Amino acid sequence: MIWIANGLVALVGALHVYFLVLEMFLWTRPLGLKTFRNTPENAAESAVLAANQGLYNGFLAAGLVWGLFHGNPGFAFQIKTFFLLCVIVAGIYGAATVSRRILYVQAAPAVLAMILLWLV
Repeated sequence: MIWIANGLVALVGALHVYFLVLEMFLWTRPLGLKTFRNTPENAAESAVLAANQGLYNGFLAAGLVWGLFHGNPGFAFQIKTFFLLCVIVAGIYGAATVSRRILYVQAAPAVLAMILLWLV
C-alpha cells in the first residue's frame, strides 16, 4: 500500500512540475493560453505573476520529492504530509478564487494521496 501512496505523491509532484513549466515557460504560448483560457494580451501582462506562481509550484514539487526520498520514514511521512496539505490548501483557494476545475486537477489527487498515506 505504501507504494500506491508514494506513487500518488509522485504523481502530485509531477503535476506541479508540469504546472511550473506551463506557468513559467509556456504561459504566453498556445498550450499555456489554451490551458488557462487566456488571451495573448492578458498573458503578456500577467507573465511575471504566472512565472512567480510557477516557481511556487516547483517548491511544492521539490518538497514532495524530498519526502519521497528522505531516509527516515517517520520524517519522510511528515514532509509528505506537510507538502500535500500545502497543495490541498492551494487547490481549495484556487477553486474558490479562480476556477472550480482547480479543485479536481490539483486538490483531489493530493487528498487521495494524503488519505492513502495515512492509511499505511
